[in-house]
Amino acid sequence: MFGKRILLGITGGIAAYKIPILVRLLKKHGAEVRCVLTPHAADFVSPLVLATLSQEAVHIEFWNKQTGVWTNHVELGLWADVMLIAPATANTISKMASGACDNLLLATYLSLKCPCIIAPAMDLDMYQHPSFKRNLSLLEQDRVHIIPATFGSLASGLEGQGRMEEPEQICSYLQAYFNTKTHNFQPSGQKWLITAGPTREAIDPVRYISNHSTGKMGFALAKAALEAGHEVRLICGPTAQELAHPRLSIIPIESAQELLVEVQTNWAWATVGVFSAAVADYRVSEVAQEKLKKQADQIQLQLVKNPDVLAWAAANKTAQKVIGFALETNNSEENALSKLKAKKLDFIVLNEQQNGISGFGSDTNKLIIFDKAEQRRELPLQSKSEIATALIQLFENQHE
Repeated sequence: MFGKRILLGITGGIAAYKIPILVRLLKKHGAEVRCVLTPHAADFVSPLVLATLSQEAVHIEFWNKQTGVWTNHVELGLWADVMLIAPATANTISKMASGACDNLLLATYLSLKCPCIIAPAMDLDMYQHPSFKRNLSLLEQDRVHIIPATFGSLASGLEGQGRMEEPEQICSYLQAYFNTKTHNFQPSGQKWLITAGPTREAIDPVRYISNHSTGKMGFALAKAALEAGHEVRLICGPTAQELAHPRLSIIPIESAQELLVEVQTNWAWATVGVFSAAVADYRVSEVAQEKLKKQADQIQLQLVKNPDVLAWAAANKTAQKVIGFALETNNSEENALSKLKAKKLDFIVLNEQQNGISGFGSDTNKLIIFDKAEQRRELPLQSKSEIATALIQLFENQHE
């Protein structure tokens, strides 16, 4: 990123408080940074702080009312190697999609000769609103790159998707973007669909059935696949894991049924499917519309079987390679082999739950892999990042 010119557009959202950290990170990597703010952005982050950290003048208005000097938005657009708008509010995204031009930031965007990247930030209901999704789709058609919002605590006090990606991840995204451009990087052409994290099966509006999966393994696999040059769509349940990359699309889900819908939607696109999500086997037959009250000493919940997402993918594959994961606590290899044969998988990856060592929540793993010929391979205990790299290489060789 050394020597790259980044035009940083900042809009009026609470996530703007993170932008000084982002500016420092970009400067640390050797980038030149100039900031353009909407008038409301200055209510959330100090222009003086941004000017100090970027070592450049901060631009807010079309002209300086004291000196009469005009801010040349065309020159700003020509100067930049990339324009990053973070946070990008629903209001600004709507204006970008419609071609509105009522502030300096939007005028600069319309004058760009370089790519534009946005990092949306808003409350979860706004992020899911059909009009916002429509605007985001229009920007994608205009070849605007989008760093999806993440899950977490929001300023409203709610939990959900809408948080701006963290500065460290945005910086990593830009680094990957420039590396691709600088080294004439050629993507592999392989398209990897990866599932990660837990599912949540609602009991009532406030309770759910889930498991201890953190999504660490699935996100490590996605990162390793991206580093290998593949395009990745990551379908993930609720997780605190974060990842941003130009060739990554993150698709959030909650339940096993939502997971099945997204796999079905994206399956024709994929050349490889890696199913590492910890999917609940059962859900309640009928979700209560109101919170269940604590009355009787015992309560009975009727559970019904969830759809088998991995089995569906294997049964509906054309040329895709299908890799399943199995977490076991007893008769591990026997159970894994049974799953491999019953579902006609290309690989089954077996890991055992050993708290603090492997399985849910750990930073390390040790795995046994069986291919469709039941050939056994073993990966010794190492970090999930190292394990993921080894797995991707193994699957690549088999894919060829």
